[in-house]
Amino acid sequence: MNTIHYLKDLGFSLKEIKGNLDHRNIDGFLYLLEEQKRLTEKKMKELERINRRFQNRIKDIKLAREIKELEVPFIQERKERRIVRLMEIISSEPEMEVSLRRLESLSNMSSSIFIGGVGLTISINNTLNNKFNEYNSIFILVEEDDIQNPLVTTLPEGMYACIYYNGNHSDSPEHYRSLLNCIQDNGFQIIGDSIERTIIDHYISGSKEDYLTEIQIPIKCRPSRYRRVYIFG
Repeated sequence: MNTIHYLKDLGFSLKEIKGNLDHRNIDGFLYLLEEQKRLTEKKMKELERINRRFQNRIKDIKLAREIKELEVPFIQERKERRIVRLMEIISSEPEMEVSLRRLESLSNMSSSIFIGGVGLTISINNTLNNKFNEYNSIFILVEEDDIQNPLVTTLPEGMYACIYYNGNHSDSPEHYRSLLNCIQDNGFQIIGDSIERTIIDHYISGSKEDYLTEIQIPIKCRPSRYRRVYIFG
């Protein structure tokens, strides 16, 4: 009886316990222990990933509450960020949900890893042509180096023209125009797709005043050309 309780505490199913008792031998018992150890380590690794997601989400929301300058363009240097990205045209909220589910399936990633890490991009051509209602990809930020998938790529390190605003994706066009005016006024050059990520939305707060979205546009610039730009970081 003690052996049964011991094996149950280790996570073995009743079927596995019965099989071991019916065919008791050292090799079989060692195999059971080694297999359970492997499964436990796998679960621990996944829990560590989820925990990092929670930590990053907590950090995101705390930083969001400290932002005082909304709707004000600024320049920020960003490190390279790993993402899992699905190139697909998205023009509506329902299409975004479908694309997210497709990305989840193709990347073999559980939805738990999506916590606060979902973003969209607008192609450089659409950005330059003031077409802000059509996204060309959806992505998920991933911190883990061991995720191997053909969809894994990076958001490049470099300078970004950025803006925070109260609202969600549907409110973005005027803020893209504000960033484009800032970029043009300062002689900067857009060098890649725009990045858009909602940090706080209706899933987190029932008050629209709390909604927060960030836009980042990768640029080439010279520090001496900064003017009328808020520079952080």
